[in-house]
Amino acid sequence: MNVLYRTWERLVAQELERSRKNKEKRWRPKLHISPPAGWLNDPNGLCQYQGVYHVFYQYSPFDAKGGLKFWAHCTSLDMLRWSFEGIALAPDEPFDCHGAYSGSALVENGQISLYYTGNVKQTGEHDYIHTGRESNTVRVAGRDGIHFGEKKLIMTNRDYPEDLTCHVRDPKVWKQDGRYYMVQGARTAEDKGVVLLFESENGLEWKYRNRLETEKAFGYMWECPDLYHVDGHTVLSISPQGVEADGLKYNNVYQSVTVFLEDDFRTASVNGAFRELDAGFDFYAPQSFEAEDGRRIQIGWMGMPDVDEYYTNRSLEDGWQHILTLPRELSVKDGILCQNPVRELDTWWNFFISFENAYSHVLGDCFELEFSRVGESVRLTLAGGLALFWEKAEGIFWMEFTDQKLGAGRTKRGRKVEKLADLRILVDVSCVEVYLNGGKDVFSTRFYPDTEGVSVKLQAPGSEGRIRLRQDEEQPE
Repeated sequence: MNVLYRTWERLVAQELERSRKNKEKRWRPKLHISPPAGWLNDPNGLCQYQGVYHVFYQYSPFDAKGGLKFWAHCTSLDMLRWSFEGIALAPDEPFDCHGAYSGSALVENGQISLYYTGNVKQTGEHDYIHTGRESNTVRVAGRDGIHFGEKKLIMTNRDYPEDLTCHVRDPKVWKQDGRYYMVQGARTAEDKGVVLLFESENGLEWKYRNRLETEKAFGYMWECPDLYHVDGHTVLSISPQGVEADGLKYNNVYQSVTVFLEDDFRTASVNGAFRELDAGFDFYAPQSFEAEDGRRIQIGWMGMPDVDEYYTNRSLEDGWQHILTLPRELSVKDGILCQNPVRELDTWWNFFISFENAYSHVLGDCFELEFSRVGESVRLTLAGGLALFWEKAEGIFWMEFTDQKLGAGRTKRGRKVEKLADLRILVDVSCVEVYLNGGKDVFSTRFYPDTEGVSVKLQAPGSEGRIRLRQDEEQPE
């Protein structure tokens, strides 16, 4: 810990103390991680260490619209109740002085090793794409899960292939077959997004091994890569930039997609059969980790960069912005990567209301609708202005804001869903997550009710299910 770190630590503590005096909690979720003040984006360093879940995230404490990036840190025993542990990494070295950017965690030999991108923007006339930017790969380790030691610079721009721009970032590291592997997202000089694979014997000295890419460009940059194994499949996850909308697909500014690799990742190419992870308005930069019980769990940023001209977040009025998704268990069913809320969520609810065909009432601000049977049409309106609807004859599931203030500018998203066998809708104060057909399709969005409770109006002939709440929530009479 150097002098600059201690200075940053003091300044951040002062900012957080000021934020504590703001008692406004109207849009603070109960189950989702949110920043105490300022801006949150990518989840980083996800892991479970000695029974404790650790989530780090990109954090700008001084400006709710973004700025200099730190790593904030939260811990939990159940992935539902999170404790804020403060700042884990600060931009306090010459090789990360303009931001401790995204990265990952490796748990091994009684310690957590964090790998991340140290961002440096050189002075002078640069476009910061082809010149003027250092994308340094940095490692730091700690044994108590809270405090970390000396940072080590392990790769610089000179260690990456020569045909790339300065944009190389977001290392994801894992160990397999006695060797260490790392993927990083990159942008080539020809504006093609790719993933770089590196290999190491000790986790410190790395050699370039393979380039994961499609034959034709799919966006100009691939951010936040992840590579993992689940249910016998090897999955590559990326967040591409520069992909054009295609009907109902790719309608957000940027996307997050996955693809199954057909061959060994050490030699494979990418077949281009991408599938969007989330069809809603607010999902980007997901990262996964393997829990101690073997589950593959993913968390995403429930937000989106560069959307100011389209929509915003009303929590800016209270000095903070963005949240993370609920942790999701990953599995493969019928050749599709599925996402579902972690099973720990079942322990949160202790009060249940059954419904059949229709339901209308004002509930609290945190609850879940769980359909066990779905008829030929469903129309659910939340807070009077967020409509979720599906008709079998049309075969499209829609998420539409009819109240622009409620959606803060968000409009309409849809996905082809020919059959709807089951449906889960999680509402948590200012966010909604929708899971269809066992998690084969997911929609995530923020919304901003001005009332204390959330009104629920459901018309779903032939459907039945239940609403799950906590007993300490206000219940209908």
